[in-house]
Amino acid sequence: MSNDTAQRILDRAQDLMMERGYNAFSYADIAEVVKVSKATIHFHYASKAVLSEQVVRRYRDGAMTNLRQLSRQVPDAPARLEAYAGYWENCIRTNTAPLCMCALLAAEIMTLPDLVKSEVQAFFRDLEAWLASTLDDGVRQGALRLPRSPALEAKSLLAVVYGAMLAARVSGDATAFGVVVGDAIGHLKTVAPAHAAKKARVRAQ
Repeated sequence: MSNDTAQRILDRAQDLMMERGYNAFSYADIAEVVKVSKATIHFHYASKAVLSEQVVRRYRDGAMTNLRQLSRQVPDAPARLEAYAGYWENCIRTNTAPLCMCALLAAEIMTLPDLVKSEVQAFFRDLEAWLASTLDDGVRQGALRLPRSPALEAKSLLAVVYGAMLAARVSGDATAFGVVVGDAIGHLKTVAPAHAAKKARVRAQ
């Protein structure tokens, strides 16, 4: 049994999980597209829970690799947050990934097997930690002003991003996603020096 077959099984499982969540797909759905028997799938992945755990772990690893790369490529913290939001806005607009797979799975969290549940929770912990680190970078750069700790603001921003993502999925309005998330990021930015100087002059008058 080839590694290529195992990867194609993972790929199809991920497609199904992004489309339907965890509870609405079976090995039969995978076998039909990959053109293998259910026994072959079981050879590679002993159970649906094991298969799904691998899918989510691969998804989480890929997401964090991309976010770490974004951190290296975009040192400016506000621009980094805007690039992250822009990625999702483009996914929603082009319908390539209108909703994060882990957001779909989070809606099923009470019925997920422990293996899968743990990976979904780890995804959100990792993402929250990246947001907190980026917000902390912004404070140190003097580019962001946080009313609360980076950890708490990361939780808030995560809720805004995923809430806007869900609303955009319902309405099909990618622009609204960009506006809502952009506004949340904008509220954390420090006042630009030129703008601050103008306000100071107005007060002096």
